Amino acid sequence: MSTEKKDKKNTAPDLKICSNCSAPEGSASAPKLSACSRCSLVVYCSRDCQRAHWKANHKHHCITKADRLLQSQDPSDADSSALSTGEKCVICQDQLTDASATTLPCNHVFHNTCVKELRAFGVEQVCPLCRVPLPPGTDQLCEEAILRYFTVLQLVKQGKASKSALPDWAKQEVDAALVDWRAAAEEGNLRALYSLGHHFNSHVGLAQNDTEAASWYEKAAEKGFMEAQYNLGLMLREGRGVLQSDAEAFRWFQKAADQGDASAQFNVSRMFQNGRGVVRNEVKAFQWSKKAADQGSTKAQCNLGTLYTTGCGVARNDVEAVSWYRKAAEQGDVTAQCNLGVMLDAGRGVAQNDTEAVRWLRKSATQGSSHAQCKLGLKLMSGGHGVAQNYVEAARLLQMAADSGSADAQCALATLFLNGQGVAQSDKKAVQWCKKAAGQGNIEAQCMLGKFFEKGCGVAQSDVEAAQWYSKAVAQDKANTQAVVVETQCSLGSMYEDGRGVAQNNFEAAKLYKKAAYQGHARAQCLLGGMIGQGRGAAKSYTEAFYWCKKAADQGLDIAQFVVGQLFEKGRGVEQSNTKAMHYLKMAANQGCAPAQEKLRNMRL
Repeated sequence: MSTEKKDKKNTAPDLKICSNCSAPEGSASAPKLSACSRCSLVVYCSRDCQRAHWKANHKHHCITKADRLLQSQDPSDADSSALSTGEKCVICQDQLTDASATTLPCNHVFHNTCVKELRAFGVEQVCPLCRVPLPPGTDQLCEEAILRYFTVLQLVKQGKASKSALPDWAKQEVDAALVDWRAAAEEGNLRALYSLGHHFNSHVGLAQNDTEAASWYEKAAEKGFMEAQYNLGLMLREGRGVLQSDAEAFRWFQKAADQGDASAQFNVSRMFQNGRGVVRNEVKAFQWSKKAADQGSTKAQCNLGTLYTTGCGVARNDVEAVSWYRKAAEQGDVTAQCNLGVMLDAGRGVAQNDTEAVRWLRKSATQGSSHAQCKLGLKLMSGGHGVAQNYVEAARLLQMAADSGSADAQCALATLFLNGQGVAQSDKKAVQWCKKAAGQGNIEAQCMLGKFFEKGCGVAQSDVEAAQWYSKAVAQDKANTQAVVVETQCSLGSMYEDGRGVAQNNFEAAKLYKKAAYQGHARAQCLLGGMIGQGRGAAKSYTEAFYWCKKAADQGLDIAQFVVGQLFEKGRGVEQSNTKAMHYLKMAANQGCAPAQEKLRNMRL
């Protein structure tokens, strides 16, 4: 007996290792192993290993001690099963089949649908026969995966890691989440399908895979999952992971919008508004924007303000526009803050208020709105209206807006460089910024650039280039609404009259002069009068020549005053009057007009 005890004492203890990763107990990675709480036959070094082993194969073999005793007491039943003996599901009492059955870890078999309903009713999550806890359901698997994933996302948002370079423990969390999501997705869990799409779309822990993301989104979307429908619409609109299709994007946005997704409703509105993927319909654009805005979508609220401002799909109403802009602005929408500032500045739909206008423009500009930066910069250039003139601050704001691509800011910045206001004077930089703005179709910049080329300022002189830029500006402003274009019409007319940079053409010159003359441009009025008086490019008429030159003279143009004085002296196009001739000649001479001064000296002799 003593020998037997001694042998037992000297026998080496069984070496315990993790059933999943084979780490020995007592090692650095497995200081202590814990047994499976159900069967007590296997051990693990961590919960992750237990979960992985369970999903791999242990769930098919894990049997409680009680069930093992029952099996050993009734060996005749060892090779039988509910399916082989034709037994019924104890929950619903219907016949079990291979297609409809599921085997729990305790080896008891039930219908798949019965187990799902058991979970759904919120009863205790255990086997109805032996009371062994059920394995996690798809909803629980999905939620646990989301918690794991969320922990990693927070790490990235806090700047403690990047999406592409996660610490090892975070990579393991992401991998575990993917395992759970895939397991839940295989059983049709919609949240899991969507979560997989979201993961591949956000590319946390791996290279982005738009194709994979779109595939998972589509699976969830086809089963009616609202968020997946919206995200699939985005990918279709942008052509990421799928063939770009505005029509298909609209179809999925519409499905999500019908389920009440505010973001989808806003996108449906914008697509109706722009006629993208669907026939343009301003009324429907307004209706969908209103639905999204009522749900609190700041983008929709801002867009609704724009629709009211422009009268798109609804009667124009600046008061309503300001109301919606304000709602979005107070929630931090950058565009709405800028638009509200513009409305307050102009006094549209609200009492004019320079102080409030500047306050909202500053809020928007600080958050990076190039439009607000440009608006505020222009106000600072001119001064007054709620701000003191400050060229340095204006240049700073306009530089930011110009760098973001704002053509208006680029043009204004060119003016600052040209005049050396708030920045070191530089003709070359003025030309550089002017070219950027002109290339985007900014009319003022095109006019300015034409002047640079005509004068050779900051660039090699070129009448051809000047004429080309003048022509582009004139062609764009067909309504002749901008003062800078009126000046350009006159300059281009002079180039046609002289044949500089373009083929000489009196008719084209007279036509351009007349456009500018009707807008009140004094020099163009005088030049037009001169051409009509000589019958160049228009029918000769002293009466009409006097009419246009008199208009220019009354605006104080000295050379026009000289011409009118001569017409009065000779009685051409007007009744002869030496008194009036002397009057206009003296006005011209007093302004330094050399021909008028010479004429007066000769008249006195």
